[in-house]
Amino acid sequence: QKLRFNYGLGEKQIQRLFREAKRDRGPTGDKLLELLERRLDNFVFRAGFAPTAVAARQLVRHKHVLLNGRAVNIPSIRIRPGDRIQLAERARRIPVVVEALVEPALTRPEWLVFDEAAFVATMTRTPSPDEVPFPVDVQQVVEYYAVRL
Repeated sequence: QKLRFNYGLGEKQIQRLFREAKRDRGPTGDKLLELLERRLDNFVFRAGFAPTAVAARQLVRHKHVLLNGRAVNIPSIRIRPGDRIQLAERARRIPVVVEALVEPALTRPEWLVFDEAAFVATMTRTPSPDEVPFPVDVQQVVEYYAVRL
């Protein structure tokens, strides 16, 4: 519940990500958190372009976000190190966005470089599971989905 709320995702999306994390080598919980952190909507929120994860998802859906110079409208796109995320010109005038840029909801993580003058955020490296901004018992999440799926 907490994971779904913090990332603004539905149950089906979390289940799909869990299945993918389970197939990967290494700890399933760590991979799940990495996949969640690498989503475009989460990156937009963590960069401070939106006040909430849901608002970030809406910004992406309405094509207010450019990924490597191209307008995208798919919130679940995975960001890779080196990708540049930029606000479209028209999005810079949206009051909620202006307010979020002045006072971000969370501090920007170390794996993200932000250029205030150009409204550009770049992913420098893959985020690690311990950099999640809220406390989450990932082992409980893994146990819950391991039984259900």
